[in-house]
Amino acid sequence: MTGSRIARHWPLALPVLALTALAASGDAGPMPDFARRLMPPSLEAPFGTDALGRDLFGRSLAGLSLSLHIGLAASLASTAIALGLTMAASLHRMAGGLVSFVTDAVLSLPHLVLLVLIAFAMGGGAQAVVVAVALSHWPRLTRLLRLELEQVLSSDFVAASRAFGRSRLHVAARHVLPHLLPQLAVGAVLMLPHAILHEAALTFLGFGLEPTRPALGILMSEAMRTLSAGYWWLGLFPGLVLVTTVLMVERVGARLQRHLTPMPEAAR
Repeated sequence: MTGSRIARHWPLALPVLALTALAASGDAGPMPDFARRLMPPSLEAPFGTDALGRDLFGRSLAGLSLSLHIGLAASLASTAIALGLTMAASLHRMAGGLVSFVTDAVLSLPHLVLLVLIAFAMGGGAQAVVVAVALSHWPRLTRLLRLELEQVLSSDFVAASRAFGRSRLHVAARHVLPHLLPQLAVGAVLMLPHAILHEAALTFLGFGLEPTRPALGILMSEAMRTLSAGYWWLGLFPGLVLVTTVLMVERVGARLQRHLTPMPEAAR
């Protein structure tokens, strides 16, 4: 039985282990070496080198590690906001109406514009990116959790609990929260690739991380200045690292969703 479970879950475990190893790696990046500047991809430097002779493979991994740290912090903060608002909506009808109004209001705003405004207002930097992504990504997860909340509140066991005189706080803690946790876990994982992409977009536009940090958005922004000179590898490989990571995280989220919220065979 144990062996079959391991065989069934190893496709999910391998990407998680790979992302954990990348996140645990440092974000200092390689040092400049002017004797090796602007080298094309080779066995010595698989991704080539940049204008300062720094190995682009090492810089891309360092930038990915930094993006994972920021994306994870932002997705966890946004998930906490979504959970807090959903739990507040379960306690009082007026609070539920207010949460629905705020959710719809934030969803009506242009997403990238909201990100840029928040990051610009906070002066840029890693903290500004985390806050901007966290404050702009919670509405969709909140809406999904509200749908799950409505199903739980209309269930027979919640009606029985209220008939026995249990308070709304007791119902929220003992019945609502346990049913929201699977959706919350899936939502947090699926939010991570969006957080990584939007961190890279903010940094690429100049509203995110400082130019001295080896972020993927900075690498692609620097590459835009030299693409016309034929240094194609400066933008190609950081972009491939970003896209591959996002697709891998989304695949982990999809597998986690199938494990935690299994669907009938006819619906798949």
